[in-house]
Amino acid sequence: MAGLPNQTEKLSLDTFLRGLWEENPVFVMLLGMCPVLAVTNSTMNAIAMGLATTFVLVASSVLISLIRNLIPKQVRIASYIVIIATFVTVVDYAIQAISLDLYNALGAFIQLIVANCVILGRAEAYASKQRLHTTLVNSLGMGAGFTLALLSLGTVREVLGNGTLLGYAVMPADFQPWVVMILPPGGFFVLGAWLLLFAWLKQRRDQRLLQQEGAPHAG
Repeated sequence: MAGLPNQTEKLSLDTFLRGLWEENPVFVMLLGMCPVLAVTNSTMNAIAMGLATTFVLVASSVLISLIRNLIPKQVRIASYIVIIATFVTVVDYAIQAISLDLYNALGAFIQLIVANCVILGRAEAYASKQRLHTTLVNSLGMGAGFTLALLSLGTVREVLGNGTLLGYAVMPADFQPWVVMILPPGGFFVLGAWLLLFAWLKQRRDQRLLQQEGAPHAG
């Protein structure tokens, strides 16, 4: 994962914002694609999965950071998975208690949070090397970035596929829903569109930086 520190990082605003833009788990790193494509056929599903993943990410990262010096290197990955699986179980029972309909809509993807590359990757590459407060802020940023990505897909797919947003009609009465948007192919179409947008914005930013660097030389 590009940009991850090899030594203790100082806490800054970039520690949080990095997960929203520069190292967004979905739009930049392309991690956790299974839930991104599978459960984003509605805004509510996207929010629920994003919040559940954020909770597991933050809780597991904080705990791993606290006990990082106590975990033997030989069994660190297995230890991380056990910690992550514990918090996934908590989320699984919590969602089941709050709403059975939501639990059934998310299906097996709640349990599959334990195998999400975003969480295990942050545990190995960041939480196991950083102090508590830095890990907490960074994991919150990564979770927010992941939730934002799911919300971006879920909102577009629900509005175009059902003509609703959070269950409320937002399109004209004569609007013909694009049924493909709530089907699996719709997830690929919308994800591709967002990736194109991010690539275009990154290209514009790079061009702007090159122009700013070239201006002093021209002067």
